[in-house]
Amino acid sequence: MFTRPTSRPPWLGVGNLKGWLAERYRAWLTERRWRALRSLGMRIGVNVNLPRSVWIDTSHCHLISIGDHCGFGDGVCILAHDALANEFLDATRVGQVTIRESCHIGARTVILPGVEIGPRAIVGANSVVTRSIPADSVAAGNPAKVLCTLTEYLARHRARLERAPRFPYHESDIRSMSETAKARMRALLAEGDGYIVGGYAAQLEGNTDQRVTAKPV
Repeated sequence: MFTRPTSRPPWLGVGNLKGWLAERYRAWLTERRWRALRSLGMRIGVNVNLPRSVWIDTSHCHLISIGDHCGFGDGVCILAHDALANEFLDATRVGQVTIRESCHIGARTVILPGVEIGPRAIVGANSVVTRSIPADSVAAGNPAKVLCTLTEYLARHRARLERAPRFPYHESDIRSMSETAKARMRALLAEGDGYIVGGYAAQLEGNTDQRVTAKPV
């Protein structure tokens, strides 16, 4: 079911209204895709950020399962079959892909058939997941290998958060940032990375444009 927009349209200004309508249409297309995948047998949990740019193996999507609270970067590819040897063997390999709850998969990652990504695992961008990844771990590379535990990863970022520049989520939308605000951000990040904070909390409150899955009806 299409979720009700949490913000009101900017009735003043034709350009703003067109942009708002285009955004609502893109949201409708995204949610329609989720419904179609579920109708084909794919299991998708709630509060999942699954953009339309994520490539899903629709011909075998009934073998794919995604748990609650997962997030996917643009261009992720999830495969449940491998037909590379089909010409020579007249056989295509198929396998289940299980992505447990609270996993976060970086942009352009490829997930191959027959793997399980354990709960609370993080996979870095441009990785190729050829084997299962354990719970509470951070993996990256081609093929993806475990680099550290989730606890170690979060400890490093918590330490950096204490001294790094921080920017409130609702003040960091490029569509509304002033040139002064953009210049300030560039200046503060000249010596190293910073963090935009409050985005996930806003998502949980429904106070963001981020589209996430609801409970299927």
